[in-house]
Order: sequence, then C-alpha cells, then structure tokens
Amino acid sequence: MSDNKSVFYSKKLFIFNIALVSMIVGFALSLLMVYACSNEREARISNAYAQDYNEVEKGYEALENIQYSFRNVANVALPVVVEINVVEVVQRSAPGPNSPWDFFFTPPEGGGEAPEFRRPGLGSGVIVEHKDNMVYVMTNNHVVGNASEISVLLHDGRNYDAKIVAKDERTDLALISFETRDDIPVASLGDSDSVYVGDWAIAVGNPFGFESTLTVGVVSALGRSAVRGSSISSYNEYIQTDADINPGNSGGALLNIRGEVIGINTWIASETGVSSGIGFAIPINNVKKVMNDFISKGRVEYGWLGVGIDDPETQIFPGVARDLKIEGKDGALVVSVFKNSPADRHGILPGDYIIRVDGHDVKNANQLTRIVGGLPPNKSFEFVVIRYGQEKRIPVTLAVREAEDKVRSNTQVWPGFNVVGLTDDLRKRLEVPASVSGVLASGVTPGTPAETAGLKMGDIIMQVNNRRIGSVMDFYRNLNDKGKNEVIFRVWRDSKEIVLGIVR
Repeated sequence: MSDNKSVFYSKKLFIFNIALVSMIVGFALSLLMVYACSNEREARISNAYAQDYNEVEKGYEALENIQYSFRNVANVALPVVVEINVVEVVQRSAPGPNSPWDFFFTPPEGGGEAPEFRRPGLGSGVIVEHKDNMVYVMTNNHVVGNASEISVLLHDGRNYDAKIVAKDERTDLALISFETRDDIPVASLGDSDSVYVGDWAIAVGNPFGFESTLTVGVVSALGRSAVRGSSISSYNEYIQTDADINPGNSGGALLNIRGEVIGINTWIASETGVSSGIGFAIPINNVKKVMNDFISKGRVEYGWLGVGIDDPETQIFPGVARDLKIEGKDGALVVSVFKNSPADRHGILPGDYIIRVDGHDVKNANQLTRIVGGLPPNKSFEFVVIRYGQEKRIPVTLAVREAEDKVRSNTQVWPGFNVVGLTDDLRKRLEVPASVSGVLASGVTPGTPAETAGLKMGDIIMQVNNRRIGSVMDFYRNLNDKGKNEVIFRVWRDSKEIVLGIVR
C-alpha cells in the first residue's frame, strides 16, 4: 500500500513539476514577447519621430529659403525706394471783417494781399536712372501735384532737394530729379507682362511717414480698371495686390520675388482710407514708356485719333447695340468725332464700332484709349470698324495728342450728343405717345454745336433732313450723309414738334 502511495505521489509531483515548468516557461516567453513588442514599438516610434523630424527640418529649410528671398528683396529694394516730401504754397482769399481766419492770419496793413500757407505732403518714389550727376525718381503725379518745394530722403538718411522734370495727369505719373556726385543705386525694372495672378508681390514705401516699410502679399488680379466716374486715372490698367498699401505708399515700388520693380503703387480701394487688402499699381511696362518720354521729350507723346468713345452698355445706351447689330461683340462705340482730326480726315464716323486696331482686338473704350495712346504718332494703322452691321477696314495716320485743355475743347466736336433707342420703358416713363417715333438724345455735350443750336437732353429726334428715324442705325445713316452741309433735326419736346439746324 505504501508503494502505491509513493507511486501516486511521484506522479502528482511529476505533473506538478511539469505544470510549474510550463508556467515558468510561459511567463518567460510572455516577458520575452512583451519586451520584443515593446522594443519594436519603441523602434517604430523612434523611426516615425525621426521621419517627422526630417520632414519638419525640410519645412524649416523651405521657409528659411523664402525668408532669405524676402531679405534679399529688402536689401535690393530699400536703397532704391525713397521718401518724397513736398510743400505746396496755397493762397487763401483775404478775410473780410470778423472773419474766423483772423484768428490764424494777421491781415497785412492796408489789406489787399491774400495770406499764404504751406501745405505739406508725403509720398514715395523709385530711383529709375542715374545719368552723369543727375538722378531720376519716378513717382505719382498726385504725389508732387503743384509742389513749390520737393525733397528726397534716401534709405540711408541722405537728403536732396529735387525738382519736377515732367508730369502727366492722364497716367498719374511724374518724374523728379536731383543732382549729386554721390554713388546712388538704381532700381532693377522687371517685366510686368510676365506677372501672373498668385505671384509674390512685395510693396515698399513710406506709409504714414514710416520710412522704408516692406509688406508682403500676392498678385490678386491683373488688368483692373478704375471705377467709372472716379478721380483715379482710367487710362491705366492696374495690378491688384493684397500687400498692404497705405497713404504715403503712393509712388513706391511693387516688386517680384527677385526684387525687380513690376509696378508703381498708386491707389487703394477702401472705405476707411487705409489698407483693406485691395491695392493697385501701374504696371512697370507702362511706366517705362512714360519715363523715356519724360527724359527725352519732357512730356508724354500720345497717339491721337480724335474721337469720343463709350461702351454701349444696355443700361446706359438702351437699344443701341441691338440697332447697330453689335450685340455680344467687344469694341468701342464712336459717339463723336473731332473736326479735322485723324479720324475725321480718314473717314471714321459717329456710330462706328471699333473692334480692332493694328491687329489688336479692342475689348472696351478704355482699352481703345490705351491702344491708340501707345501707338506712335505720324504712322498709319489699320482700324477695323462695324458700320451699319458690316465690317470695314480704314487706314488712319495718327497725330500727336495735344495738351489736355485743347483736346477737351468741345467747339470742334461733331455731333456733340449721344442717342439711345426709344424703348417701351423709356416711352412709358417719358409719356411719349405711340404716334411719335425716333431716337432719344440722352446727353448733349456743353459747348458743342448741338448745344448751341438748342438741342436738349430728352429731345426725341423724329427726322434728320426730312427723313423719318425709326432706329439708332437710321439716325447714324442720315447723320453721316454728307450730301448737305447743314443738318436739320425735327424733334419732339414737351408734346410739341420743333426744328433745329446744325452746320457741319
């Protein structure tokens, strides 16, 4: 019996030992597996961290490269963008007795002379040429204005008295100069035709008098035009940028990432008078021509056609595009012609729709003005017009555009008024009876023969030289019939018919 017990206990001990060993081995294996997994996880984390770290380092390097580019632009641009300080002497009318101006000005003995005060102004400019001892700085016309005193402050603190070389109200550009034997850097002028939306745009100037300020943005849009009717030059197309531009930046540089000037900062769109991220610069390729004319001729020399033009938009010129068969077509409508101008001599007529000049398609009236202004005078160019629904090619030799006061004289403008179609809406608003047909005089230019003859805005032109008018095309066909030297209009005004005559 004891032997059997011994065997039994031996078996139990054997099984126990096997179970114990199994547990120890299992625990050891578990530890090994946990350790192995832990090492593998740590290795994965370590590798991932290293990978992320490398990516972050690459990101830093990329950002630093951009940062170095901006530093380079600053190093290149700050020395060539200057602060322009101007003083304009303004005269006030002599104050009368007990005038509030007596508080500020002591009237001279005997009265008579009007008091003067000095009105300061601030802007920016770009050094564009250094020839011999003369340094030329391009800026905006509205910066220098009619300044009596002009000084130029460089980035390094040097200050020079300057004078106006030439200025041009039409482009809002001006060139000033100062003399020095010092070493003066000159800006590198880029190519604004190679600028694209999304490119870096860096503005440098003196906003609010904070000299040598650099702001960064992008080119937001190209080919922007000034708002119709605003005081901003409509002759230019503008580069739009969100780089901050503020008062004092006018005349400063808009640069690309290489530090090349691509525009002259000119105006902002803002309800507050400070930057709202919508700034505009004159493209440098436009500036180059003006600059060269300023230096070589003392003025800008424009090509001149001698027409008054407009865009026949439906809201402003109802019925015109439809009647002239130009709906949906880009171009510029000739509404008047200057007598003895290139247009008059070569046969361009009121009512012509100019669609192409020298191979360049015309988008609108502003673009036609720019195209013609940029062409050299005394050379012939082909104009393509739509006349009475048909295309016609007309060679025209352009003249030199005269001074603004002469160009703006209306005594030689023919016919001196615009017409629109007599639509159902206009007929209803003006209470024109159905028995009256014709075209509506929508605007009469002051000082023209039409105004002198007594034509008024709102007149309905029923007949031209005894021929009934049923559309805008009828009107221009009969107006342009040069068989008679005098044009007779029968008009309807205030429920009465009257007759007016204009000599060509």
